[in-house]
Amino acid sequence: MIESIHNSKIKLLIKLKDKKYIESHSLFIVEGKHLVDEAIKNNYIKEIYLLDKEENMYGEVIYVSEKVLKKITNLTNPPKVIGLCYALKEKEIKGNVLLLDDIKDPGNLGTIIRSAVAFNYDTIIISKESVSLYNPKVVRATEGMLFNINIIINDIIPYLEKLKKANYLIYGTDVKGGVLPNFESKAKHALIIGSEAKGINKNIIKLCDKKLYIKMNAKCESLNASISASILMYELNK
Repeated sequence: MIESIHNSKIKLLIKLKDKKYIESHSLFIVEGKHLVDEAIKNNYIKEIYLLDKEENMYGEVIYVSEKVLKKITNLTNPPKVIGLCYALKEKEIKGNVLLLDDIKDPGNLGTIIRSAVAFNYDTIIISKESVSLYNPKVVRATEGMLFNINIIINDIIPYLEKLKKANYLIYGTDVKGGVLPNFESKAKHALIIGSEAKGINKNIIKLCDKKLYIKMNAKCESLNASISASILMYELNK
């Protein structure tokens, strides 16, 4: 059992709170049984750290003290199990695509990823300016669905140009000049969701074939990015 926070393995886990260490080691942490189970199911687990004296349902684990778990996590009530995971593998684009332009809020990003899986999107492209995919709040908000979809982190415009050449229908959003979303054809499509503060970048909106808006009560000025994205994905995939 590991009881010291100065143990080399624990020191690495603590460092993985920082984006630069996640990128340099190509590793990240998941917290809690559900996320660990999803990581195992999708073959992303490298190591499992389990609270001492807890029942082991995982096979090979590394037991740690409560003090060590508290140091690894930012949660007020630390989970009883933590998984060290390999970074997600980027795959070829297929199916309907969601593009996220400068999403800053970790809760929004995590919820959008979860909704994308629910509404049958196969690929998500996240701009480099967005919050880190491996931010602990993002990972938790996905409820493990980040392991069940192809996620690419890169500049959006080059991918949009590729999608247009591949005959994707490109949807953006515009609260003033948009049309109501509806299912129009069986053609593959790409949906762009812009930042919470500024919407879609002007250079990106130019590449859209159609702009959508969500009809709502005039008393409500706007919805947050994750709710808007979820409604649009649902409507486009009825």
